[in-house]
Amino acid sequence: MPFNKNMVKISFAAFRRSVLYFLVGVIIFTGGYFLGVRGFKVQVENAKKINIVREIPPDKSNVDFSLFWKVWDTLSTRYFDKSKINQKSMVYGAISGMVSALGDPYTVFLPPNDNKVVNEDLSGSFEGIGIEIGFRGNQLTVVSPLPDSPAQKAGIKAGDFIVGIKDEAKKVDRGTVGISLPDAVKIIRGSAGTKVTLMLTRDESEKPIVITVERAKLNVPSVTLEYVGNVAHLRIIKFGGSTLAEWDKKVSEIYMNKNTKGIVLDLRNNPGGYLEGAVDIAGEFLKTGSVGVIEEDSNGVKTEFKTQRIGKLTHVPLVVLVNGGSASASEILAGALKDNKRAKVVGEKTFGKGSIQEPMDFSGGSGIHLTIARWLTPAGVWLDEKGLTPDIEIKIDENSKIDNQLEEAIKLLPNS
Repeated sequence: MPFNKNMVKISFAAFRRSVLYFLVGVIIFTGGYFLGVRGFKVQVENAKKINIVREIPPDKSNVDFSLFWKVWDTLSTRYFDKSKINQKSMVYGAISGMVSALGDPYTVFLPPNDNKVVNEDLSGSFEGIGIEIGFRGNQLTVVSPLPDSPAQKAGIKAGDFIVGIKDEAKKVDRGTVGISLPDAVKIIRGSAGTKVTLMLTRDESEKPIVITVERAKLNVPSVTLEYVGNVAHLRIIKFGGSTLAEWDKKVSEIYMNKNTKGIVLDLRNNPGGYLEGAVDIAGEFLKTGSVGVIEEDSNGVKTEFKTQRIGKLTHVPLVVLVNGGSASASEILAGALKDNKRAKVVGEKTFGKGSIQEPMDFSGGSGIHLTIARWLTPAGVWLDEKGLTPDIEIKIDENSKIDNQLEEAIKLLPNS
């Protein structure tokens, strides 16, 4: 509970009751809130502002908070350095611990500063090295480096395991065992011009790889379009707040170009984002009413999400490109086009993130990203930890100046 000079002072007992009710409210609320879709279902700028106020504890609660309050009281009365006791931080810490006890690295509580960082990331404009990170099992992993980012230029690759992080300015030098996603983002993110060092392990390398990267101001577009002869190379870099507007603009360019003979939809190193955006974009290529994705909630109830868009590109020949950095919403899009037999998928096996998180903002600026369901392809396949296997598997030739995966995709298009 935040305080300011204009607030009437309350007793410690009253404060304690307020905190108790808040904590219990969060437990009950997050256990029962199962609306939403994603990657991220609800865009952050439109996410619900949630105020949780409980006058009394829940009737059927069987939670004994006596130990919690014993520790709270002991810290408050006996801890030596009273200047270190910050009741707001203690409440945030207690909530973070409660959420992390679930053992799900994608369900996290975000104090105000962390929530702001994540929201900036989704908007596409931020300062950092330009990598999307996640977990493979319990190991912190590079989902993908963003195109032309400092991370990509420094040689960081999708699939690299991050085993250590060092930042001298922040006085951080630690391994990543047990690290949370928000803590990892907080350490790696930083002001342009500063540096961070990552220790990585890679499948093809026997020894750890140490890379120091200088952070920069990043303004990442969602969609790019280039032509290779008469083939449109349409790339979605991530699914964020501006993706659909950028997409519509590029699609109009393709639609107006009567010389377009085919499209390569490039989802390589796309770490995902809003699920709704992925289904909407699938509708650009599929008949209206086609199944884009299936959501399965904690009760096993399955809901089909169908395309509603009247697509402009339903008859244009299409090939999809993916790799190990394609995750979440990009896997949904590729899976929808593959299962509906609309396109061949070319490249390498995708990352394999099959859970859905919903962002919720609380008063005071904090928030939570809550795993609410898992998603399945239209054929009912769960890709978590397995990834989507392409129809035609081909590894990128890193020693060549030519994009051999793109070339292979173009060959599959008629009259290209």
